[in-house]
Amino acid sequence: MSKSIENISVASHDNNVLDGVQKTGISIGLIGLFIMALALFNINFPNKGIWLTASIVAIFGGIILYANRTYLNKPEGIKNDGIWHSSLTNKGTLAWMVGIILTSFYVVLYWFPKYLGLNSEGGANTGIVAFFDPLSLLLNGKPASQWFVYGSLYTIAILGLGYKFILKYRHNKYQLVRTISVMFFQLGFAFLIPEILEKLNPEKAYFAKDLKNMWPLNYYFFNDWHLKAMIEGGGLGMFMLLFGIAMIFIISPILTYFYGKRWYCSWVCGCGGLAETAGDSFRHLSSKSMISWKIERWMIHSVLVFVFVMTIAVIFTFLSNNPEMSFITRDQFIGGIVIFLTVFTTALYLFKRKDMDTDAVYTMVTLVVIIIISLLMNYFSGNQNILFIDSNSLREWYGFAIGAAFSGVIGVGFYPILGNRVWCRFGCPMAAILGLQQRLLSKFRITTNGGQCISCGNCSTFCEMGIDVRSYAQKGENIVRSSCVGCGVCSAVCPRGVLKLENDSPGGRINANEILLGNDIDLMDYVNNK
Repeated sequence: MSKSIENISVASHDNNVLDGVQKTGISIGLIGLFIMALALFNINFPNKGIWLTASIVAIFGGIILYANRTYLNKPEGIKNDGIWHSSLTNKGTLAWMVGIILTSFYVVLYWFPKYLGLNSEGGANTGIVAFFDPLSLLLNGKPASQWFVYGSLYTIAILGLGYKFILKYRHNKYQLVRTISVMFFQLGFAFLIPEILEKLNPEKAYFAKDLKNMWPLNYYFFNDWHLKAMIEGGGLGMFMLLFGIAMIFIISPILTYFYGKRWYCSWVCGCGGLAETAGDSFRHLSSKSMISWKIERWMIHSVLVFVFVMTIAVIFTFLSNNPEMSFITRDQFIGGIVIFLTVFTTALYLFKRKDMDTDAVYTMVTLVVIIIISLLMNYFSGNQNILFIDSNSLREWYGFAIGAAFSGVIGVGFYPILGNRVWCRFGCPMAAILGLQQRLLSKFRITTNGGQCISCGNCSTFCEMGIDVRSYAQKGENIVRSSCVGCGVCSAVCPRGVLKLENDSPGGRINANEILLGNDIDLMDYVNNK
């Protein structure tokens, strides 16, 4: 009588079949989501607080049960088995369904919140907004808004799927620490503290929305209503104003110099936190083609120009309409901006132009030209608006096209189709600024040991920023890319320890000498021509 032998191969398809415990975990989590879906469709729960608690507990419980069974039941190490065979993680029917649901949710959230149950006329909320009223009343003393619902769901996703991420990458200390970091900053600085501050200061305008957000990702920071709220917000308001400015001009450049853009994009940022946790299953879908890289560079720098001009315009209008609230005039402001940009871009061109890509050079030149033209036009015309375009219109265009449609609808809704860092790669102006600093003025790099590389391609496959890491590793070339967020997953999935995230002296980071491979040239012709 033959005896059946258990298949213990980690590459076997048998090991990708869900067992009873995993199915139970998924079912429990879906029950929690189903309760929220019932609230969305106006099912009136008699004790909303109890049902909301039960829903959140079910979601967390389902994730924990599923993650424990999936990862603690196997040896430590990256588990990416079967991702190209799953409908969800390989752009199949399930992926498109999830993408459509997420996209639809964002469209309703931004432009049709009444369908979520928001009552903007002072009456009682209904639907899923009313479902979150008990939690909102507990934290900030007011009924929920669509943004409170979104912030709650955002935080639940990062915390729950962050736990799953920790178990999956538990063999790598760097992944554990940075994941705990993004979970901490999202829960504390983006969710709990702002809500509690609003409850403690009910008479003041709400300006402390996300304490870790900074311009230009926080594109409304210099809007007139936000500036007025901070200036009139007492000691806390002035602290937020000064802290926000310090983040832009002092704290961020210093941290980027020492650690690269990873200090923010992979350790603090909420967008990056959601991409790393909820979007981890889709990181391999990021395109590594040269065309995508070119599109990425031109798009992200174009957004940077847009947000810069928009910000200059709204500050200019604010100074024009509220001269008593500032210690500088609008003419002094524009003059200072032109001088700063001229000196800064001239210094970069003289000392760093060899390290700058063509699109980055054009971005700098474009900014200077636009601001100088704006200064001359406003000086001779006495107009109140930059380029004769109403600053409020610029702000609305940016808020609609970039702040909502790109960062939300496309940036998250397209996770299952285009990968988890669509917004970070193609649209985030914060990533653009930090990327320029990282490439030109930072100590951070990923070093490679080409002699150990076996060209397995794991590093390139799981790079969420679309970098062909293997091509650098094969050459033994440092990876110093503006787009790299320093997530370290390329190093974590490398079976040979080829890649290391390091901070060293800025000199020599970008390899100046071209490294020749056998498939790049005819080696015999090269030798004969020596």
